[in-house]
Amino acid sequence: MPIKDQIQDDLKAAMKSGDTRRREILRLLMAAFKQVEVDRRVTLSDEDVTGLLITEAKKRRESIDEMTRAGRTELAAQEQYELEAIEGYLPRQLSREEIERIVSEAIAETGATDPKDMGRVMGAAMPRLRGQADGKLVNEIVRQKLGA
Repeated sequence: MPIKDQIQDDLKAAMKSGDTRRREILRLLMAAFKQVEVDRRVTLSDEDVTGLLITEAKKRRESIDEMTRAGRTELAAQEQYELEAIEGYLPRQLSREEIERIVSEAIAETGATDPKDMGRVMGAAMPRLRGQADGKLVNEIVRQKLGA
């Protein structure tokens, strides 16, 4: 079943059960999908939906960091709930060890030896990690392996 259809079904279930928190985040996701479809005049593929979910998850992670630093724990908790709901529709996230293995392969493929080669390594690694790893974490691992 396409991810978008699954979210729509889950939205209906949340509405029937009276789960307002879940209903609201799913409505936000459906609205984001609809906005892109209207703007681009296309029907979103599963890959497009996954890309939008990744973007939404990234927004939530950044908000959580900012709100936590500002001492707004109640808002950070709401964003955390939304992040967990979004992540439920994303592919399984890779462990740090799996990411390190893929980054090591990318380093070997590109022949990278120092921090100047970081862009090439990221360019080789990210297509394989798309949707399965946070870009910040990948960046951190690449920096670590290249000695930056």
